[in-house]
Parts: sequence; C-alpha cells; structure tokens
Amino acid sequence: MVAEREQEGKIDEVGFTQSPSFPEGASRYELGAQSLSQLDENQVENLQTTFKDISPDLARLVIEYGFADIFSRPGLDSQHREMATIAALTAMGTALAQLKFHIKAALNIGVSQIEIREIMILMSVYCGFPAAINGTLALKEVMSESSSS
Repeated sequence: MVAEREQEGKIDEVGFTQSPSFPEGASRYELGAQSLSQLDENQVENLQTTFKDISPDLARLVIEYGFADIFSRPGLDSQHREMATIAALTAMGTALAQLKFHIKAALNIGVSQIEIREIMILMSVYCGFPAAINGTLALKEVMSESSSS
C-alpha cells in the first residue's frame, strides 16, 4: 500500500512517538510521582496508603502508567489534560471519587470553576443531562469542601 502511494506521488510523513521525556536516571515511578504531585502534593502517599494492604501493585501501576506514561506526555499542557480527564470521567458516570480528585487537581493548577462548569454544560450534549448534573454536583461538593477548609 505504501509503495502504491509513493508511485502515485503521495508523500506520507513518518510517524513518531511523542513520549514523555524521562529526566536522567529517573524511573517511570519517579516521573509519575512527580507528575501526580503537581496535581496534589499528597496523592502519591494517599494512593500508597489506600492500597498498601490490598493491592500495592495497583497504586504503582496508576503512578507509572497513568501519570508517567500518559499524564507526562508533552502533547497537552496540564490544564487541558485535566479538562479532558474531567470530561471523560463525567461521561463515564461511575468514577465519582476520581472525578472529584481531578476537579480539585484542575483547580489547583489554574483551571477556573467557570471552565469546569462549562465542561459540565457541554457534557449535557454529549453524554446526557444525568451525567452533566452528577458532574456539576461533584463540582459543587468540591467547592463546598474547599470553602469549609
């Protein structure tokens, strides 16, 4: 197929992998922990504590895969990545704890409450009013928790 395209004079760009850049000597775990700590400075410890007795490997996988391999990729800045994550978790409708964490994280890194409200409005179109209402209620809970702290 490629040879046929070349015969027709079509020139395709060679693909590339847009992987995160690992600092010299850093492990995936260290890069993931650093990335996750930018969202919430206590979350690495929270994950380790939560899962240490039942599944410490799950905490490690979340940190290495989720935050080193995925969240550390250079294609999106952290604010846009959090907005996409909030939209996806809202659409899923089954991950309230994770949605609240990512709403808090987004607010921590400069995404505004107004931007998150707009994500929820947009979600009403793409995943329905129940998901958008639940997402908005999660935002309300996060805002209520932060104002009482």
